[in-house]
Amino acid sequence: MATPSADTPHLSPQELSRLLDSLTQPTAFIELAVLAGCLGAAWAIVRLLRGPNPKPGSVWFGEGVVGGVLFPVLAFVLAFVASRVLHGVVPIAVFRLAMPILLSLMVIRLVVRVLTAAFPGSKVMRVVERSVSWLAWITVVLWLTGVLPLLMAELDGISWKMGTTRISLRNLIEGSLSAIVVLVVSLWISAAIEAQLLKGATDNLSLRKIAANATRALLLFVGLLVALSAAGIDLTALSVLGGAVGVGLGFGLQKLASNYVSGFVILAERSLRIGDLVKVDNFEGRITDINTRYTVVRAANGRESIVPNELLITQRIENASLADSSLMLSTTVQVAYGTDVPAISQKLLAEIGRVPRVMPDPGPSVHLTAFADSGLELTVWFWIRDPENGLSSARSEVNLAILRTLEAEGVEIPYPQRVLRNVSAPAA
Repeated sequence: MATPSADTPHLSPQELSRLLDSLTQPTAFIELAVLAGCLGAAWAIVRLLRGPNPKPGSVWFGEGVVGGVLFPVLAFVLAFVASRVLHGVVPIAVFRLAMPILLSLMVIRLVVRVLTAAFPGSKVMRVVERSVSWLAWITVVLWLTGVLPLLMAELDGISWKMGTTRISLRNLIEGSLSAIVVLVVSLWISAAIEAQLLKGATDNLSLRKIAANATRALLLFVGLLVALSAAGIDLTALSVLGGAVGVGLGFGLQKLASNYVSGFVILAERSLRIGDLVKVDNFEGRITDINTRYTVVRAANGRESIVPNELLITQRIENASLADSSLMLSTTVQVAYGTDVPAISQKLLAEIGRVPRVMPDPGPSVHLTAFADSGLELTVWFWIRDPENGLSSARSEVNLAILRTLEAEGVEIPYPQRVLRNVSAPAA
């Protein structure tokens, strides 16, 4: 590692002193008025574009008029144009302070809004957001005080060689910051494309989802390459890295790679789709989301199961709505011995057919399925076309129809009965 250079420039207070003197001149009030006009114009434009009903969670607009990325971007652009117009007319002092502040605010808002949209509710992203905010404001303070050029020169003097390439600590820091910006922009673009692909989707949702996942993976890969190039890393070294990653996938990352590949296979062949009613490993529910690594299955009671995609490829999965969304349900009831089963079956079919959710074709059916201890067991089979509205509610409506029919016909639903015989002992 090289030692810091001896001819590193030292901090000179002349520029800072001239800047402070310019802030006390009457022309500074002109700059303040122009800057206030720029901020007001930016606020008015954002308010006009935002409209009365803005989209919640928008990166551009945020929660309020000044809460998104658009306001600092417009304010920075307008302030830059105004400083160019005033250059040579009045001494530029206020804008020299305002420009880096607006730029830092723009970077902070961009990072915070994109990470919040891409990773909602993530605690790690909250730490990243605070770190970026502190770093941006510290950089502004260092620049305004004139320490930043000296610090960067010192960091540039700390360097080492990797092969034939010279890398300094300054290059690493600048490359890391560039990598963060590139990856954040990649996440922003991929989130916007995904929102457009999935907006208003009622059919082909699985194909739209695979297109969104593939687009995000591609943009992140391109962003990673650009970030590595910005950090000063030779991309030809990725051939060695690719071999190492291949070995890692063959051993430690085998399951992870299998889940990712299985996710794309599921989305491509459409054997499982978002909205299907499935049963996986004795867990029954509806598929609410298919990600590249796992699939979310939500049961009727609100519980959610995170199922690895490899499991959906290698094991038997019951899909109740693959070819047809219609589903057959059943319920049982006992009637007393001696009941006219054919007659009561016809009345049950007529009453069950009036239930709104029961399909008329194929219609319901009643079968005598067992001679139980207490009575005759009848099993009622019926079809519904909307299982997504709940299975228990449909079965309850049918059971209520059965109960009304049996009470109207005076048919007894027997209780469990036991016959006891008292055998008296012989007289002495």
